[in-house]
Amino acid sequence: MSPRARGAAALTAVLLTIALVPPQASAAANDPIDLAGNEHALIRFRLPGEAALQRLVQQGADIAARPRTSADGAVLADLVVDRAQLTALTADGATPLRVIQRESDGARRLAQSRAKIAAAGADTLQFLQAYWWTTNGRTFLQTQVATTATDDPDVEITVTWRTADGATGSYPLLRFEDSGEYQYHYALPQPLPSRPTQVTATSSLGGQSRAITPAVWPNASPPPTPSGYQKDFVDAYMTPADISARIKRLKRQYSKLVDVIDLPNKTQGYRRTAVAYLGDPSTAAVVVESVKFGDQGMNGVQVKTVNPGRANRPLSASYRDRVLTLSLATDAAGQVISTTDDVAAFISAKYPQRFRAVVEDGSAGVPMPIAGPVRLDDGLMGTEVSKKPWTVQALRIGKVRDGSKVGVMAYSQEHAREWATPLVTLEFAERMLANYNTDPATKALVDSVDIFVVPTVNPDGANYSFNDFNFQRKNLSNHCTGTSRDPRYRDSWGVDVNRNYTVGSYFDGYVGGSPNCLSGTYAGTAELSEAESRNVIALATDHPNIKFAMNVHSYGGYFMWPPGSYKADGRVTLPRPSIDESKFFLDSARRIVGAIAASRGTVTWPSYTGPVADVLYSAAGNSADQLYYELGIDAWDFEIGNDIWNDQTQEWEGVGFQPPFDEAHAESQEYAGGLVELVRVASETGLA
Repeated sequence: MSPRARGAAALTAVLLTIALVPPQASAAANDPIDLAGNEHALIRFRLPGEAALQRLVQQGADIAARPRTSADGAVLADLVVDRAQLTALTADGATPLRVIQRESDGARRLAQSRAKIAAAGADTLQFLQAYWWTTNGRTFLQTQVATTATDDPDVEITVTWRTADGATGSYPLLRFEDSGEYQYHYALPQPLPSRPTQVTATSSLGGQSRAITPAVWPNASPPPTPSGYQKDFVDAYMTPADISARIKRLKRQYSKLVDVIDLPNKTQGYRRTAVAYLGDPSTAAVVVESVKFGDQGMNGVQVKTVNPGRANRPLSASYRDRVLTLSLATDAAGQVISTTDDVAAFISAKYPQRFRAVVEDGSAGVPMPIAGPVRLDDGLMGTEVSKKPWTVQALRIGKVRDGSKVGVMAYSQEHAREWATPLVTLEFAERMLANYNTDPATKALVDSVDIFVVPTVNPDGANYSFNDFNFQRKNLSNHCTGTSRDPRYRDSWGVDVNRNYTVGSYFDGYVGGSPNCLSGTYAGTAELSEAESRNVIALATDHPNIKFAMNVHSYGGYFMWPPGSYKADGRVTLPRPSIDESKFFLDSARRIVGAIAASRGTVTWPSYTGPVADVLYSAAGNSADQLYYELGIDAWDFEIGNDIWNDQTQEWEGVGFQPPFDEAHAESQEYAGGLVELVRVASETGLA
């Protein structure tokens, strides 16, 4: 049976199963239907029977809706026809009953619909957020509004507010897009004279929201601490060596409440290969590098090139008494003919276990100069820092530490330059220990929760940040190849530990990690390629009672949870938590944000509270996503160091990664309080 025949048979079957409907009177006699010129129209016809319908199907007629049968066996069908087709159908026994739509109706009705929209307001506005709070005597309002005119980049939205005493004001919102997708319009928190009681939003297209009453944020506060509650245990920035000493002291001081866990993967250590430019980088040079680290006997090794002083000599080399001597090739006239490429390739081929060399970026293919001797050096400035591979340690705090109690993990300094973050986790740890014997509430928490604290996940990068380059974000692994190993890029080497995990990673096609070894978000050679990331997962995997985790970063004042990444096309995030889980994340966040605010009035903004991918950016391969999606841990992220309002400039000001210590100290105190509240949340849920 042909496709057209099968279609006719199927249509016949449909007609036979449709309930009969009463016949409709013909309008032809009273209201003749005609079409002008090439005009088309959608017309309802009465066909003499099923055979007439089958003929139309066979002919490929434009049947617009499912035909219906009448009581007398006739068929009612809606057809799109022109004048000639109307005439032919009528001659074949079909009766036109009425015109449903003429061709010219479309443009007229479109214009009418647009006019109606313009009269009522071209877009619909909806408040996504409207919260207010008071900090240090100043009231702030923050709003987010979405428009239905999502594709119009020129829509302007204004929020108008009213306070309880009748004061009014307004401010504009900015359009926010992420990965090319419209999200909402927003503004930073706005100072108000007093508590707002009403807000409305209007758009440049004429849309207007309904008036709403802003809610107080976060509307939660921790229980008061008793008189004599001990805190303020940090008094300076702490290097990894300082942290190691503090961990040792806490184990000694609170031996009945503390275990120290040596995490299984030693880091590279504060070490790098020794390197030097052989030649002048401004004209011609080769980068000569040791295969071993500089502290393994390679710092101070010398390299030089010489002219053999004879004709027709091949490129050769010798290595004696820690001096690598390269005798350059000459031609028949005794002129040196070796190029930078020749020398770099020769060194790497002749001494693969000792040296490697690349042409300096910009020196390819030029004659190799007579140069040196130059000394190889690892370039590290921290002369007091141990060069040995580092054992990352975790404190385990609790009265019962056998896995029978619900576990909470707090870890910090995945990013080396975030100096204030270990102060938070160590202040938190000391509070739990120091107040155990004097505060019944603290004792109850320590008795019911198994607490794990990793103050510095990335000690190598931290040592480099303290001693060499304070903006170092990554660890010290150098996976670069070719000219990217040029020493001019030394401050860009390393892997971003918080892009090296397994869920929603760059390797899975998610946004926020990079394959470029010089990028600040370099994801590494593979998921979990780095000791630092493997340690975090090992701790969580080895202790399945861990059900809550907090990753402490800086700066900006965010409080976040999964999903943390999305794919670019369509901004498709990792699966969203369930409705119940999302509510738990938000309800817990309110409590923890309230606990942070109890210290000095710092309020984490509602717009900065939520899933990472929504309130910050896509962070492919971050640790919280792996903990949540693979291990079932409720995983949050702090970004400590909230912006500070400047009354003189009427602006919010950032504090940076390494603020003056007074600010870092204040951050440690308030966010340690937030971690205590997290433990309180965990203690209430118990161990499932």
